[in-house]
Amino acid sequence: MTGSAGTTEVSRAHFATGGAGAAIERWTLRNGPIEASVLTLGATLHTLTAPDRTGAVAQILLSTDDLGAILGPARHYGTVVGRYANRIADSRITVDGVEHQLAATGGGVTLHGGPDGFAHRIWAAEEAPGGVRLRLHSPDGDQGFPGAMDVQVTYTLAEDSLTIDYRATTNRPTVVNLTNHAYVNLGGEGSGDVLGHLLTLDADEYTPVDERLIPYGPFEPVARTPFDFTTARPIGKGIHDSHAQLLGGGYDHDWVLRPRSGDGTPTRAAFLEDPVSGRTLEVLTTEPGIQVYTANTFHGAVTGASGVAYGPYAGVALETQHHPDSPHQPSYPSTELRPGEEFRSTTVLRLGVAR
Repeated sequence: MTGSAGTTEVSRAHFATGGAGAAIERWTLRNGPIEASVLTLGATLHTLTAPDRTGAVAQILLSTDDLGAILGPARHYGTVVGRYANRIADSRITVDGVEHQLAATGGGVTLHGGPDGFAHRIWAAEEAPGGVRLRLHSPDGDQGFPGAMDVQVTYTLAEDSLTIDYRATTNRPTVVNLTNHAYVNLGGEGSGDVLGHLLTLDADEYTPVDERLIPYGPFEPVARTPFDFTTARPIGKGIHDSHAQLLGGGYDHDWVLRPRSGDGTPTRAAFLEDPVSGRTLEVLTTEPGIQVYTANTFHGAVTGASGVAYGPYAGVALETQHHPDSPHQPSYPSTELRPGEEFRSTTVLRLGVAR
């Protein structure tokens, strides 16, 4: 099937055959030089292209077409992670006084919804105006989470931006926290590390964490720390500082965004610029937090289309979401979802060029 909506062309094709013979589709959205591809496995944002200051187009997401790698070391590249993005301490939650034991992923936490989270499912897909809409049903008790949940994620491509809309409903009280886990390198996939990229975060505080990367208390100010990106600075400037929070060779932390608009309109969270190519990425969201992960533990297990194996800092993930372990932190914005309510979240990735 091939279709179009406005100036965005939408097409789909077979990508691979997964377990039990399940077909994995690749949906392609194209608008001028901007092209995004989405896989039905994990509702994955697989590739994204953008021109540099000379007009040269490059693919800017870490990505591979090797299904074995996608199911293995690249299993979270660009995926929608859930039911609960990031970490939940002790692999348990309590909802309305009832404790639920969650499927553990190791290290005393449940990460990204459990070992068989949304990133590993094949989603149903259909064309939407200017994009593709993906749907998933998660049964009651899935990975230990209460409530049967219906989830919908829509990718829409406009002239210079890709919008990701998330929706979810449940038949029992539960928790939900969804995000996209794409790794960006504005110099182009395989072009080197992102330590020279200039990052700005619209956040004056962050959530310090323990050795499990679980927040251990109140928000703390970023001022006079390596976590201060309130004005543009290279990602690598303070990444090797001796600060006690730089636990794993770089950033894997949640920043507390300045108050959102409150009317459902995405507000700027981050701005990323590659001084070499001139490519820029502005991230706008309705979410209260953004997790920044600088691929600290990448050690060449995944090779991209460029033929380059991805090492530390090969890309940066800018994951818009609620704060980690919110079910155990009553002072954080709630992640509870109840019958009759709809979880709604929107993130916009706006591409540009610095002049």
